[in-house]
Amino acid sequence: MKNKFLIPERVKEIFKIFKKNKAELYIVGGAVRNILLNKKVDDWDFATNLRSDEMKKIFPKNSFCNNEFGTFSVIDGESIYEITTYRTERGYSDFRHPDEILWGKTLDEDLQRRDFTINAMAMDEKGNIIDKYGGRKDLENNLIKCVGNPDDRFSEDALRMIRAIRIATQIDFQIEGNTFKSIQNNVQSIDKVAPERIKTELFKILVLKNASKGVVLLKDGGLLNYIIPDLLEGFGMLQKGHHVYDVWEHSLRTLYNCVSISPITRFASLLHDIGKPNSLKIINGERTFHNHEVIGSRIALKIGKNLRLSNKELDQLFRLVRWHMFTVSEMQTDKAIRRFIRNVTADYIDEMIALRRADRIGSGAKETSWRWELFKKRIIEVQKQPFCVKELKIDGNDVIKILKIKPGKKVGEILNKIFSEVEENPKLNERGILLKKIRGIN
Repeated sequence: MKNKFLIPERVKEIFKIFKKNKAELYIVGGAVRNILLNKKVDDWDFATNLRSDEMKKIFPKNSFCNNEFGTFSVIDGESIYEITTYRTERGYSDFRHPDEILWGKTLDEDLQRRDFTINAMAMDEKGNIIDKYGGRKDLENNLIKCVGNPDDRFSEDALRMIRAIRIATQIDFQIEGNTFKSIQNNVQSIDKVAPERIKTELFKILVLKNASKGVVLLKDGGLLNYIIPDLLEGFGMLQKGHHVYDVWEHSLRTLYNCVSISPITRFASLLHDIGKPNSLKIINGERTFHNHEVIGSRIALKIGKNLRLSNKELDQLFRLVRWHMFTVSEMQTDKAIRRFIRNVTADYIDEMIALRRADRIGSGAKETSWRWELFKKRIIEVQKQPFCVKELKIDGNDVIKILKIKPGKKVGEILNKIFSEVEENPKLNERGILLKKIRGIN
């Protein structure tokens, strides 16, 4: 690796301002790691010896202090630079926040409190690397390793255990032996972490290209038993028919082959068969998983609630797991396809198609078939047809006016009856035709 690295001009300007004010400033954290890995830097983080009130004097405009821990943000066009005062931390009784924060005087005090060696490096304005904990060597060896004693780092913030796995998955590194053993030994402390924080790190793993590697690491580290224990029940559970993998392996392969960028859809791809262990029955020597999608949708909903998903996220997760076993046949009627769309909703049709495609590949089947392609075309065509009473070319006012009746239950019954006819034959949804139908009602 090079000893010096080029720094963008816009970042150099930040350095110049601090130097002019006789203050220290270093690039720290993931930005340094990505520079050394020749990866794009999206977030530029800095550390300084100045306090937030002193930085405000230097940047009186387009700046603000984020939190009580001294993170100061400078807005430069579309970029936001986060600058944190050197600090040391003591005590983590809640496994998340330090009981005491002391402002540091040196860069080393700040670096030694960080989680992993590859995140505990700094860079000065000339591109020189400051590395007191072997971060560059660990980068060269593709290792995620804690700064100092891993038990201490994970007792400070138990979420670091999942973060280690997320970073290892993201940059395709291995977790150093002692660090991974420490995860296994401290796994129970993940219960101290807020579900919302776990969800954030988990979803960051799920959207990665090699997310299945991250899930395997969560299992091997013992974390999955605390986060999604139901998923482990599919480990070693054989299937039948076109399935060539057990439930666990199939779920991993479905996740790997899911092309959606939605974390909820990718989560659903991992959980779509989670109901199989609870629905397994042996009938005439054959394994069956009848109604596993119904059982699985309830389990997925429970998992989602435990992770504090929003109502909208829960709705998407439930629908994708509940209805993923839809039939694909050239014999299906338009009415059957409309029923499928209503169940999934138009908002999630593309997500369901992405899930079903991944499910096929994850089962060892071909990516597509002529029936599957025909089904996708018919979904598009059927959506051009009326889906509910509101899409009729008439409304309740027409019924009231023509039949001279008062608003009430009968109006709705008439509209529903007419809609059922239009659903069978969408060509009937013409205003003139529907008005005649109203007149023909006794």
